[in-house]
Amino acid sequence: MSYHSQSYAPSAPPAPDPNGSGYPYPPAPTNYYGHTSYGSHGQSDFPPGTHPEVIRSFQMVDRDRSGFIDESELQLALSSGYQRFSLGTIRLLMFLFKNPRDSLRIRPKEFAALWSCLGQWRAIFERFDRDRSGKIDSMELRDALYSLGYAIPPSVLQVLISRYDDGSGRRVELNFDSFVECGMIVKGLTEKFKEKDPRYTGSATLTYDTFMSMIIPFLVA
Repeated sequence: MSYHSQSYAPSAPPAPDPNGSGYPYPPAPTNYYGHTSYGSHGQSDFPPGTHPEVIRSFQMVDRDRSGFIDESELQLALSSGYQRFSLGTIRLLMFLFKNPRDSLRIRPKEFAALWSCLGQWRAIFERFDRDRSGKIDSMELRDALYSLGYAIPPSVLQVLISRYDDGSGRRVELNFDSFVECGMIVKGLTEKFKEKDPRYTGSATLTYDTFMSMIIPFLVA
């Protein structure tokens, strides 16, 4: 797999940099984890400029006022602004956006980053859904991932698409939920691989334990 260089952050995947440096994948994402106290999650717990709708969506589901939401609460919160995502997609989002020190729950700052990311990915999905069907096919998925910085080989693209084949023989198409799931798998595995390839060579040597630890979270989500 090859990757063209761009400044890639979870909250806003930008268009590819035509003057990129030739790195095989994008630089590391921005760190969203500050030292904010989340004891009672007022608006100060969110990044400056966070839209009131994002704050309301978080507070609506955080009924115990803990300053954290779990996967079921995240699913409900996102349904107010986007759609009801499958639990598998929710778990992937939770895994990729939560603070590594926390269990499977996210804080206001992480929720705001996730919400912003989905807005950007929605725009990309609509851009490549050229027939406005609400779905994209394999070639549109390929182009959408390329716009995010991922030049997916045909063999890998086929594996991704086969995940959504219902066996009917019809052309496989992805809705927005499936698109986000696909994109997060590619994004997450790329970032995990980058940790083992600090020189951006496009190759790395992994132990069996390390390999399994990288892959399993994306298989069980």
